[in-house]
Amino acid sequence: MNDLRETIESAWQDRSLLGQKSTQEAIRCVIQMLDRGELRVAEPTAEVKWQVNEWVKKAVLMYFPIQQMETIEAGPFEFHDKIPLKSGFADLGVRVVPHALARHGAYLAKGVILMPSYTNIGAYVDEGTMVDTWATVGSCAQVGKHVHLSGGVGLGGVLEPVQAAPVIIEDGAFIGSRSILVEGCHIGKEAVIGANVCITGSSKIIDVTGAEPKEYKGYVPPRSVVIPGSYTKEFPAGSFQVPCALIIGQRKESTDLKTSLNDALRENAVAV
Repeated sequence: MNDLRETIESAWQDRSLLGQKSTQEAIRCVIQMLDRGELRVAEPTAEVKWQVNEWVKKAVLMYFPIQQMETIEAGPFEFHDKIPLKSGFADLGVRVVPHALARHGAYLAKGVILMPSYTNIGAYVDEGTMVDTWATVGSCAQVGKHVHLSGGVGLGGVLEPVQAAPVIIEDGAFIGSRSILVEGCHIGKEAVIGANVCITGSSKIIDVTGAEPKEYKGYVPPRSVVIPGSYTKEFPAGSFQVPCALIIGQRKESTDLKTSLNDALRENAVAV
């Protein structure tokens, strides 16, 4: 593994090495390992909560310039791209509903369900997770076990533009319809994100459940229930409302992990 990493790091510093067969083989080896779930762009560790494996992300970024465009046919559909589509879903134990697409280099664990959606290269989607209709799992995004990504959810990637860290969604989280989670934001275990919540790496996430507000940036603590909000900000032209996310309560221990978003919000006195 160290030799593989050294080859990737060297090519990252000197792009002329991308023309060498050994470098191309190393990059493609990393992509194959990502596809099988043997490597991850980010992973939980005992020492730190999450570790980003920068060299793996670099291999993903360098995969594009060494690939050639080719025509891909799937029944009556035709694509023209550098990266093949993922295949072999029956052997993986993954349910794929037409017209769901996943790129080679994305890992899908057993029991994952893909409704018509898109999962990009480098993503890791763990067992029992539902990627609902028109949801997008961006490049290198990390999604835990038994997560529900509701319709139209957008998880940002690390490729366009290049981001320092991938989006991380921990086990059991429920992400409401049309929510946008980008720029390496981190959603804690079993959190409930309401519909239309937008969180970036620098978004204010304000816990309003106590006597005084408590502020987070780009991170939602475990079991938090989150809805869209706003706060007043002063500009030269005057005072205006700026979007934020509000933590309005905690998911109750009595709440089943598969509870609906509406139930979770009702428990925290939010009208739905």
